[in-house]
Amino acid sequence: MPDKTESLGLRTLEDISTLILHSHDMQETLDNIVALVSKRMESDVCSIYLLDDDGETLRLQSTKGLARSSVGKITMNVSEGLTGLVVEQRGVISLENASAHPRYKYFRETGEERYHSFLGIPMFARKTPVGVIVVQHREPRKYTVTEISTLSTIAYQISSIVINAKLLDSLRKKDEERASLEQQLRKIHAGEMPVRDACPAETDRGGAAFSGIAVSAGFASGGIYLLNRRDPLLSSIVETALPPDEELHRFTMALEKARIQTLYMEKRVAEKLSEEDAAIFHTHLMILEDRGFTGRIQELIGREYGAARAVQEVVSHYVDAFARMDDPYLKSRSADMEDIGRRLMDALDGNEETAAQLAEKRLLVAVEILPSDLATMEIDNILGIVTEKGDVNSHAAIIARSLGIPAVVGVEGLLRQLSLKDEMIIDGNSGHIYINPENRIKAEYTRLTNDFSCKRRELEGLRDIPAITKDGVRISLYANISLISDIRIAVINGAEGVGLYRTEFPFMARRHFPDRHEQHHIYARILEEFQGKTVTFRTLDIGGDKTLPYFDHPQEDNPFMGWRAIRISLECRNIFRDQLAAIMTASVGRDAKIMFPMISGVEELLLIRDIVAGLHEELHREGLPFNNRIPLGIMIEIPAAVQMAEVLARKVDFFSIGTNDLIQYTLAADRNNPKVKGYYSAYHPAILHSIKKVAAAGAHAGIPVSLCGEMAAEPLGALLLAGLGITDLSMSSPSIPLVKQAICGAYLSAATDIAGKVLQLESTSEILSFLQESRAELGMTG
Repeated sequence: MPDKTESLGLRTLEDISTLILHSHDMQETLDNIVALVSKRMESDVCSIYLLDDDGETLRLQSTKGLARSSVGKITMNVSEGLTGLVVEQRGVISLENASAHPRYKYFRETGEERYHSFLGIPMFARKTPVGVIVVQHREPRKYTVTEISTLSTIAYQISSIVINAKLLDSLRKKDEERASLEQQLRKIHAGEMPVRDACPAETDRGGAAFSGIAVSAGFASGGIYLLNRRDPLLSSIVETALPPDEELHRFTMALEKARIQTLYMEKRVAEKLSEEDAAIFHTHLMILEDRGFTGRIQELIGREYGAARAVQEVVSHYVDAFARMDDPYLKSRSADMEDIGRRLMDALDGNEETAAQLAEKRLLVAVEILPSDLATMEIDNILGIVTEKGDVNSHAAIIARSLGIPAVVGVEGLLRQLSLKDEMIIDGNSGHIYINPENRIKAEYTRLTNDFSCKRRELEGLRDIPAITKDGVRISLYANISLISDIRIAVINGAEGVGLYRTEFPFMARRHFPDRHEQHHIYARILEEFQGKTVTFRTLDIGGDKTLPYFDHPQEDNPFMGWRAIRISLECRNIFRDQLAAIMTASVGRDAKIMFPMISGVEELLLIRDIVAGLHEELHREGLPFNNRIPLGIMIEIPAAVQMAEVLARKVDFFSIGTNDLIQYTLAADRNNPKVKGYYSAYHPAILHSIKKVAAAGAHAGIPVSLCGEMAAEPLGALLLAGLGITDLSMSSPSIPLVKQAICGAYLSAATDIAGKVLQLESTSEILSFLQESRAELGMTG
């Protein structure tokens, strides 16, 4: 019998998640799941049995293959039948001939005498059985270990879906009950119904549930504070302009007032949080003082636009430029320009609106939270944050992670559902929020909060401990950063340095390219904060989905394979030379590295070496101190570099594998395109063989090889990478503690052995199944 498991695995789990998003209730969700699993496993039957609330009765809830009329009607005690035996034994039951087993129970309504083979997998929620998923085939057959493992993974996914679907279904019923009660009350008011007929014997006030993007882990509950903000930019629409000279004077006064306010906010945030968190206001100040920015506003005022309209036009240009970018991080920076615009408009309007005050501990809810909002609030009183707009890179998300405040963003239409008296639960792990939750939901989240606190304390204890495997091998864990405010998060999570500093943001925050002096101060600040630790600077990586509003970038049909990254730097030599010189002068006496993105061959390296040598001569002539021994490395992120790895390794000081781009270029799958998302996988054999090839080339040449990408942020992925020979990993800072915990609990020898076996497998699904089976061998019990 051919192995069917290649059709299962990651794609099925992703498709199940998609089904949840498009299904309207629990029954539709389960019906879609059994149909999908049956199709992928090519089984004759796939059924889901759920335990009733009594915990003793199994009920057929959904099926593909059995008689549809039996759904909801077929029940059995857990002491009956094969399905009951799965729950009773809390384990897998796999039979070639089910009818021969003494626990087999026949139900005429299902027509299941036609099926011989039986595979039952229990579904658990926090070690408590919630149901069973059953697969059946007509012909007698033995289910393989890989099939069982893969279906077990799917069952695990379904378990959480069932719990959440039941919860949402319960909340939906409560909404229907309330709607019915409201209708009855209207009838009472109209005299159409006696009061006694409208009053239920017992009521349990329940609330609504919403989903968003989880951006800062943890749980929070309590009363809410609604941050309502007027839109000052709208005032420019109805404003009557004064003569240009008077409007110019108004703007000059407003600009000075906005600068003073920005300095105040920078100082306040630095005192209340840290200088790193306050750095965003330094960026705001540089924009307010940028002649290009103010000059454009003054030019429009001279054309009789009026000060307010001129500010609105110029700020909107910047906001739109950022918002059009595909890169999520850079897109989120549009909020900074909007914040600057609001400050200028408030100053023009003479608006002295008092800042939002949090007199007591509350959950902060807003359409969007701007840097100035948090600068004027009592941050100690913010229990949690929920916004309608935003993503993982928004200012609210960055600050929430920095402070350890649970946060969910991107909850569309939330404010329309709220009143000032509402209470809420924020789940910063799953992205769910609950308005006026029922007592049972409150009780569950009290338990989860206690568990999470214990886990956090456990991980905090690892912060200053190196990541060393049980057989004594050290794995270095670095942080990926983009902002100065990211430094604090990296330090809190125990980063050993910076494996990837994305240098694009200082360029994005200006109307012109920052000169050597400006860049020198930015880079020196980063190195100072990580004194004694390595910081790896990736040179300017623009193009593709990252553009600069002041840089004339050509329109390209396929920008990801066009003029971007090192290709721009090598053509725009002055920009490239300024950045390299700034890093060299800032890193005197400090541990810095320079990394070049999108390298495809030796020709680019020869050009880079010539430019670096020329800069050494120039800086020496000028008598400027600089680091002339700074290691130069490259990112391995396109297939050409993988194929040339042995040659390239002889030309550079280090490699850093960028898996995010390497995956999409190798597999021709855009990770942001939902149509091909199923093809994008870090565990594809081609990707793992590429990583192994690069690691081997680095080892042969005696140069270090690191890896930065989402794969390194997964504990299981990190152990596999260590087994493949990658012992320097760089990731988002909050991922470091979990990865460190996994490394400290594993033997590198076991990881190496498992990696060797993985390289012999032929498909992504086989690899994922094998890795799940190997968790215990790697010391991963969770």
